[in-house]
Amino acid sequence: MLFKAPALAIYIRIIAIVALLLGLNDAARLLGINLGAISPLETMGSTAFAYLGVFTVARLFASVGLWIKSSWGAFLMMATTVVELALYIAGNPDVRISAIGFGIRIVIAAAVMVVFVLDLRLNRAHAAD
Repeated sequence: MLFKAPALAIYIRIIAIVALLLGLNDAARLLGINLGAISPLETMGSTAFAYLGVFTVARLFASVGLWIKSSWGAFLMMATTVVELALYIAGNPDVRISAIGFGIRIVIAAAVMVVFVLDLRLNRAHAAD
């Protein structure tokens, strides 16, 4: 199922851009851009590095899926965000999120839920016609 409603197009693309920027920020953390000569693997630990790698790749793929307005992109974004937030809230020491990052992830999850609800309502309205 594609998100075909023209009213959702700009909204979905904005979510995709925010998700892409968040994914690129996480990729920069993986590469250790701000750490200098220190290895990010040594700084984070292997488990935290693996978690961040999986979430980064999934978020980047999801942002591409959202950009092309595909439902798998929205599903992948929602699943990735929910799992990451659940691990963080459960107190997993390997998942580290700043306060701003936490807020952005909450906003992305809420925005994707709005996309699902609006798409469902628009599909029902078209089916009734």
